[in-house]
Amino acid sequence: MTAEMVGLSIILIGIFLLIGKLIRVKVFIFQKYFLPSSIIAGFVALFLGPEVLGKVMIELQGENTVFANGAFNEAVLSSWKVLPGLLISVIFATLFLGEKIPNIKDIWLTTGPQVSFGQSVAWGQYVFGLLLAITILTPIFGINPMAGALIEIGFEGGHGTSAGLSETFHELGFGEGANLAIGLATVGVVSAVIMGIILINIGVKKGKTTILKDPNDLPNNKLRGIIEPEDRPATGKMTTEPESIEPLALHIAIIGVAILVGKGILEALIYLENITWGAWTNTEVFTHLPLFPLAMIGGVIIQLLIDKTEKFTLVNRKMVLRIQGLALDFLIVSAMATLSLTVIGENFIPFLLLALTGITWNIVAFVFLAPRMIPKNWFERGIGDFGQSMGMTAAGLMLIRITDSKGDTKALEAFGYKQLMFEPMVGGGLFTAASIPLIYQFGPIPILILCLVIMSGWMIVGIFYFGKK
Repeated sequence: MTAEMVGLSIILIGIFLLIGKLIRVKVFIFQKYFLPSSIIAGFVALFLGPEVLGKVMIELQGENTVFANGAFNEAVLSSWKVLPGLLISVIFATLFLGEKIPNIKDIWLTTGPQVSFGQSVAWGQYVFGLLLAITILTPIFGINPMAGALIEIGFEGGHGTSAGLSETFHELGFGEGANLAIGLATVGVVSAVIMGIILINIGVKKGKTTILKDPNDLPNNKLRGIIEPEDRPATGKMTTEPESIEPLALHIAIIGVAILVGKGILEALIYLENITWGAWTNTEVFTHLPLFPLAMIGGVIIQLLIDKTEKFTLVNRKMVLRIQGLALDFLIVSAMATLSLTVIGENFIPFLLLALTGITWNIVAFVFLAPRMIPKNWFERGIGDFGQSMGMTAAGLMLIRITDSKGDTKALEAFGYKQLMFEPMVGGGLFTAASIPLIYQFGPIPILILCLVIMSGWMIVGIFYFGKK
């Protein structure tokens, strides 16, 4: 794999993103359900790759056809397979950079109900996923019991987490888990926007929404995903003079330092494990832990240092978010383009059962738990968590902006604060990354019991503490 091929691979992803955006602008059904251009681009790249076009050409021209890999050569596909594992660390390192870290008390008072609801849903995905694996997937279909973690990894974690855990899946002998997780992530994102819009329409008709009265009144450009010229915000403030250092280069460098700090923490944990319980009990967890959740911790450490020492506010949150968005779009396209439909086809019934279980739990949780846990503006605040629990943070933000475009219910503020008490553990956090090694080491039943206890605890806090306020 040469540097030239890596550059070509990145250029091709950019071209597919343009194609995806063009399709989004032209096709109304994609506008109606706010399907992201990156997902559309990923489907186009997947269709033109070895899993669809390649297989068709092999059937028509034989194994020796030059189109065995579809429209791409092996070097491009190899680059795309590596990209998600790199870009996920960028995304997680940027989660809290450029934003002052508030104290725990302020976070708890502002977003406690949403933390309780979000945590209940996330741990419930493990509970029902593991129950499904123990009772049906493993005994009937012979699927590895680690499949019980796939709902949370694919739905809460999204494409980034699923792709980032690919190496861990292969190390632990469950290589097909990576493709199943990415497939579930795709189902989750599509289901999040479709089911989210349906729930919003039902909520409006039943008078559950506080602000929104008719979602069909959205302007055409909003549906197309285009911001009106007079409403376009600045991408990010110029915090340094370009002749000194380009502001974008400065921000990328700081993100790189955060990832490096995370790498140092990971290596320290692996070393500690190797000389203590790992050597005593032959149990390894940190050895199989990917970098990205520690990159998030590295970002928090860097931000805390910035808060205490940096006087010029050189790190701009909007600039950081644009870098994060760029990494996420490129990650989704590369992950979907290299998705193995063969693996999903071979495990289609287990895959379908996992998807249906995850979707059902998320809808039931939103309908029955959210109004009992979130005492005020439960629909606007809960719909964001619903979107995140099925797709990703971006899906949650989109649903909040549809129901409360001006921020009158404080749903967006609470949703943002919630991540500080949510992302470090689940939704791609430490437990998400460790869940596969933990099931591998201790088996599914102990982890099921642990998740059930934690889920029950959060539900009790949400219903009987916040729900009574």
